[in-house]
Amino acid sequence: MKTFLKNNRQRIEKELNHSRNWPYFSPAIYCQYRVMLPMAQRHAKGDLIDLGCGDMPYRSALISQVITYDGLDLFPRSDQVRYTSNLESMVVISDQTYDTALMIEVLEHVPHPWLALTETWRILKPGGTLIISVPHLSRLHDEPHDYYRYTRHGLRQLLEDSGFEVIELVKKGGIFSFLGHQVSTLILTLTWGIPILRRVVFFLNRWLVTHPCFILDKWLDRGGLAPLGYVATARKV
Repeated sequence: MKTFLKNNRQRIEKELNHSRNWPYFSPAIYCQYRVMLPMAQRHAKGDLIDLGCGDMPYRSALISQVITYDGLDLFPRSDQVRYTSNLESMVVISDQTYDTALMIEVLEHVPHPWLALTETWRILKPGGTLIISVPHLSRLHDEPHDYYRYTRHGLRQLLEDSGFEVIELVKKGGIFSFLGHQVSTLILTLTWGIPILRRVVFFLNRWLVTHPCFILDKWLDRGGLAPLGYVATARKV
């Protein structure tokens, strides 16, 4: 059963990742598009590097406002990824190459995150911008390379210790989005192989799980005591 669910989850991501339906897969994914993406659109500029880029799901939303959009990953999934490298030692990239760095849900998978942030500082031009998203509530995933969860205080400290000035730091989602993500993942992976049923389940999931969980977190946890995660923008100083 575990293998079945894992294979179906990968299939869903492959089929939906660049479609307009992907943000509605779960409350957690929806939070990224409602909180992280607008921040990235406000700050992304010039030459951009997507660190730990995966399938580069945000490329289409940002490509029009940057000059270049390059990707880096330890295990590239497509020919569009320019660099193959570990984030802790990005020797394939020269100093002061990029204006913007994107690091979305990656830092928890880096054994020594301070090294990754120091390297990011190095490859950014003076005044360059890092847009970063990290989890606070999350189940174990991509094991054994799942090392950390972050508070807003810990993220700020790491960024400042690495030479960045924090410009924005906001929470995304909360406990309802965390729990809703588990529900969405389970019901969609169980039904994705049945064409008609999966359409019905996806529609019901969007309106009965994804949207309600996002709204509940927004209104019931205004103090941010149980955030799903954080999104920050930091400037190289």
